[in-house]
Amino acid sequence: MAVPDVLAHMDAVKAALEAVDLTVYVGGAPTTAGWSPPDKFAVLYPDPGMAVRESLADARTDFDSTMQVTCVGGDPERALWVTGRVRAALSVPLAVAGRVCWAPEDLGGPPVARDDDVTPPLYFIPVQYRVMSIPA
Repeated sequence: MAVPDVLAHMDAVKAALEAVDLTVYVGGAPTTAGWSPPDKFAVLYPDPGMAVRESLADARTDFDSTMQVTCVGGDPERALWVTGRVRAALSVPLAVAGRVCWAPEDLGGPPVARDDDVTPPLYFIPVQYRVMSIPA
């Protein structure tokens, strides 16, 4: 059995978020000249996860990861709206080929914060999710 692929899990999270009509960026929002942020979007920050032992035989086929979804909006209400869409999207098991996934576990996050390093300022809420799967 092959070790689990973090990219397949990241793609599943991204697809779930896009399925609820969210604009999703991975690893940060674009910084190219002329880019202006939409009034609401999500940024996915996946960690590499862990290939976890399924038994004492040391077969590392189970997967455990934390993925942060930063919910961004032009005002606090838009950031909270994105948070609600993210929670709805990630309330069911993910679809990863060859894997059985749990519904991502909502680990929460801090209160809404304002980012004054961008113009105009944006509001954001980083929410973390635990993503786990086993071979199908």
